[in-house]
Amino acid sequence: MLRLFLLAFGFLSACRQPAPAQFPRSACTAASFEGSRFTACSLANGRVELRLADGRGFPYRTFAALETGLGRDARNVAFAMNAGMFDEKGRAIGLFVEDGRQAHKINLRNGGGNFHLLPNGVFLVRGSGKAEIQPSSRYEPSPDIRYATQSGPMLVIDGKINSKFDLDGESRNLRNGVGIEQNGTPVFVISEEPVSFGKFARFFRDALGARNALYFDGSVSSLWDPVNERRDTHDELGPMVIVFKAGASAPGRASPAKS
Repeated sequence: MLRLFLLAFGFLSACRQPAPAQFPRSACTAASFEGSRFTACSLANGRVELRLADGRGFPYRTFAALETGLGRDARNVAFAMNAGMFDEKGRAIGLFVEDGRQAHKINLRNGGGNFHLLPNGVFLVRGSGKAEIQPSSRYEPSPDIRYATQSGPMLVIDGKINSKFDLDGESRNLRNGVGIEQNGTPVFVISEEPVSFGKFARFFRDALGARNALYFDGSVSSLWDPVNERRDTHDELGPMVIVFKAGASAPGRASPAKS
């Protein structure tokens, strides 16, 4: 009888055990392509915003400073990434629109460096939450553009790889950028090892199915992924893109990005 009692007690105790904790899932996923490692971050119905400077006009430059600037909203961050070219003080060198206000106009000048490896392009989010990528030459200002950042070069244009790229050129670097998935959701990618422009562009087109993709930057490419406790610590960033969790409230901000 004692043995039967103990067995019954053990069964009832097991039934009373709390359910396993449900851990939050990261919006960022590891991927392998042509022998190289990437991390792709995407969140359907997440709210996409761009930030550059604090209320006093000083560029954030780091994710730590950005987190401080966000205050209570920081707890709703799904992920963030550097998002566009900048000068030595962290200011945007091309188009930059934050919460409907243009901080820097479109830059169509010729020059050196990746930004001027034409065509360069614009990543923008409209008031409806719709995200778009377009070559800078096609950009048209509009009151419904809530956020925009200009960078370059374009990686994929209407389904075609930028013709300036070699198949797998000798220039290798950590790289990050953005594409638009077939369902309209923006997908942000960072390479986990040095890769060529050609391979990076093919990852967007062939692995993710993006018909348009834009390069953000190289050696300072950085990701903040709170769920996985990753916060890259480069201290010389410029514009930053933030994707907030779906349903997170933000009075006066853009609507959720549509998928």
